Amino acid sequence: MTVYARSPTPLAEAEVSDTSSVSAQIEICDVTKLYGTVAAVKDFSLTVRRGEFLTILGPSGSGKTTALMLLAGFVAPSKGDILISGRSVAAVPSYRRDQGIVFQNYALFPHLTVRRNLEFPLEMRGMKATERARRVDRMLVRVHLKDFGDRMPSQLSGGQQQRVALARALIGDPPILLLDEPLGALDRNLREQMQGEIKALHREFRKTTICVTHDQEEALTLSDRIVVMRAGRIEQTDTPEALYDRPTTRFVANFLGEANILESRDFKIEADAAQPLGTVAMIRPERVCITAPAAPKRADADLRHSVTGKVDDMLYAGPLRKYQVRVGRSLVIVREQVASGQQTFRAGEEVRLEWLRSDIRFVTS
Repeated sequence: MTVYARSPTPLAEAEVSDTSSVSAQIEICDVTKLYGTVAAVKDFSLTVRRGEFLTILGPSGSGKTTALMLLAGFVAPSKGDILISGRSVAAVPSYRRDQGIVFQNYALFPHLTVRRNLEFPLEMRGMKATERARRVDRMLVRVHLKDFGDRMPSQLSGGQQQRVALARALIGDPPILLLDEPLGALDRNLREQMQGEIKALHREFRKTTICVTHDQEEALTLSDRIVVMRAGRIEQTDTPEALYDRPTTRFVANFLGEANILESRDFKIEADAAQPLGTVAMIRPERVCITAPAAPKRADADLRHSVTGKVDDMLYAGPLRKYQVRVGRSLVIVREQVASGQQTFRAGEEVRLEWLRSDIRFVTS
């Protein structure tokens, strides 16, 4: 549901105004949320830039939904402060915050048509009927639902309902958009399609957007930055590329995609950089090449490290093959793109694994 004030109030205008002197749109300052003695979010600090698409990613119980509920004003922090455009909103209720919210179940009014669903937040603001109609018509065109205004939500597909929910969140032109697992109810193909639609809407409207999800692919696809949460705390914050390529902890490496943690004594780990104390070596499966033991070495062989092993299993997944290769007592995962004429290895075959030493990363355990 999109949450708006019934009409502009001095608090809504002054306390959540967009002040050009403040570079950060949202600041979460050392926030803790307690439920009894349990800290759902603990010592949470985060700055969100104006117009940024930021995703909070984590498994169930990590505190990501509580973080969003704090931002939305549905719960109040037990400690700390939340600033929007430099003004504290920690004690401001949700209905007095100028922001759009899209929930996982869309929260459309089932008894209202699509058009009336979109009109509702504008009507709550006291907007005249002619202006409401103009905005609704324009938004229906933008979300590809021009001919669906008179339909009820039950007459729409999941993707269409999601478009209505997004349109309703955007139609009042709020400065901040909050998305709670927005694509969780859709099947894979539709989810990928809607990822593109959300990305396009963000490019067009440039709203400061906070998205909560447990879907790693969704986070990587949509975000300018990703916050990975674990047990109520921030584990790491960075761009999608940096998080995937340079995770700092084993948890982030394993949660954001697959990772080979190379801590076995079965083979030597060679890398371009010295291994810091308290870390283990890691390499992504797609960075490992698989070949026959007698295959000619590559031109850049002096930059690579190689080990021999035996295929435990091979999984075919359309554009990818995934190998599990036993090297001593260790299991190394290899992911390669399927290509014409490519050699395929079966369980029990001897293989050689190679990787660039520069692709080794070190993560804390």
